[in-house]
Amino acid sequence: MKNKKLPFIYYWLLAVMLMGIINVFLLPLFTKNAIEKVTYDVFLRELKSENINEVQVNDDNIYFILKGASDEETQGESEKVYATGRMDDSMLVERLDDAGVKFNEVKPKQISPLVSTLIMLLLFGLFWRFVMSKMMGKVGGMGGNAMSFGKANAKVYVKAQTGKTFVDVAGQDEAKEALTEIVDFLHNPFKYTVVGAKMPKGALLVGPPGTGKTLLAQAVAGEANVPFFSISGSEFVEMFVGMGAAKIRDLFKQANEKAPCIVFIDEIDTIGKKRDGGGMSGNDEREQTLNQLLTEMDGFDGQKGVVILAATNRPETLDKALLRPGRFDRRIPVELPDLKGRESILKVHAKKITMEENIDFASIARATSGASGAELANIINEGALRAVRMGRSSVGQSDLEESVEVILAGYQRKGAVISKHEKDIIAYHEVGHALVAAKQKNSAPVHKITIIPRTSGALGYTMQVDEGEFFLMDREKAFNKIVTLTGGRVAEEIIFNSITTGASNDIEQATRMARAMITRYGMSDEFGMVALETVQNQYLGGDTTLACSNETAAKIDKAVIQMIKEAHDKAYAIISEYREKMDEIAAYLLEKETITGKEFMEILNGETTELKNEVVETQS
Repeated sequence: MKNKKLPFIYYWLLAVMLMGIINVFLLPLFTKNAIEKVTYDVFLRELKSENINEVQVNDDNIYFILKGASDEETQGESEKVYATGRMDDSMLVERLDDAGVKFNEVKPKQISPLVSTLIMLLLFGLFWRFVMSKMMGKVGGMGGNAMSFGKANAKVYVKAQTGKTFVDVAGQDEAKEALTEIVDFLHNPFKYTVVGAKMPKGALLVGPPGTGKTLLAQAVAGEANVPFFSISGSEFVEMFVGMGAAKIRDLFKQANEKAPCIVFIDEIDTIGKKRDGGGMSGNDEREQTLNQLLTEMDGFDGQKGVVILAATNRPETLDKALLRPGRFDRRIPVELPDLKGRESILKVHAKKITMEENIDFASIARATSGASGAELANIINEGALRAVRMGRSSVGQSDLEESVEVILAGYQRKGAVISKHEKDIIAYHEVGHALVAAKQKNSAPVHKITIIPRTSGALGYTMQVDEGEFFLMDREKAFNKIVTLTGGRVAEEIIFNSITTGASNDIEQATRMARAMITRYGMSDEFGMVALETVQNQYLGGDTTLACSNETAAKIDKAVIQMIKEAHDKAYAIISEYREKMDEIAAYLLEKETITGKEFMEILNGETTELKNEVVETQS
């Protein structure tokens, strides 16, 4: 079990306390000599008796030495000095003169200020070294002490410690296949050298956050049963120039000593960013570190069995020199899992959880399109937590379905108080989405409608789940998606003859989709197949920038507005046609608060009378 590190302020408080103890207790031991404090009347009595040999007077004290000490008593020792506080005595000089006292200067013997300062500095230096050794101590058994700034604090694992193999990695079959060759080389390098084949020195794992890039690197080491060095790119960035390069040299030195092995650099974009054309970087330390990494990758022998793996979710920012053959030869995509991959990931994480029988992982996978492996693991964990809260000893289908909604929309706000009028608006708004989606072709089926508020800010939502996995979207399907998004606002206009802020998120999504159809997908008759917008950071939000003139940008805005208006008009026509069905479904939704897609379709298609009778009873 690791010791919990104390905050840095505690070390400073300890230092202050230590210095106080030194000043109060230790320094007096060094300065202590034959000084004895006496009262002023004792001084006067000894002076009157002419028993004082020497006197030294300063602003605050009077120091004096008595007569009568034999040479044997004082030999090799300091003369005993007496001290008393100075009084306002105007006759003091006359008294001293009458007593025949010597007025030579005698100072109490004390430690030299220089020696005292050196002792304090030495003690403080020792304490500082102790503090820094605790804060910058060994990490994973490979770090240095407080002064080892050039050491690479890489964590080293072996198979027994990680316990990760390709069995633990699901949903990334293509990435595993690309890495299998590296594992085989680490197991059997001879068959490659016989042919003369050279193994790639490095492989770059590229993909969105949470897709399992680090897990894949650990699995490669576990499969090959070789040491695994793991270090983050940010650990190379130091305050002192040259320290990052020194850490790179130390890391590769350790790797060569333990070959065959795997070196994994996470978030390599921290040190591998492109250098500017002028040759001067905003951070010279970062550029020196990158140059050292390039040199080390050229210098080490890949046939020794040292494989460099790196991970990033910003590949477009990496320096071209880092990606050329001979350094990171392979670029392995680690993308978001597809439908089959999501189902496999859910099953892998469910092995560690007590699950009920006959769990339909396929339905959960369909409802989580676009989810990463980390998010799917979180869904399983949320389901387990819900089962515990409900007092059950195993996780059921309802727990997983609820956990999907928790990840997508947040927890239920059970204490939210919503007026009847606002609840009616929310119900018609969500039914408007569902009704428009159901009456269009190429729209995903409605899976669930709810008007229970969520912690994400949603007052209700309509969930649509495709039956299968789709990788392409035609113009009709994209436009129908915009029409569905406008259905909620249209329902408010028709039923309540007013509009609310509840459609803000729908407006954002519809505008984003319409703009993408025009600028990126070439789905506009006016602009055709012209890229008017470029995507940046595709794995981190997909921010876009326009690549056109201001005049063209104005035309794009007009085209977006026109497309959304056409979608709005289509939704208006659908809801107007099925106004009575909307009233029935909204009344049933207000009564139940949450209805399934099956219940929604039964009312819409008039396939059952039980639901209708229930609605009538509710209205009466």
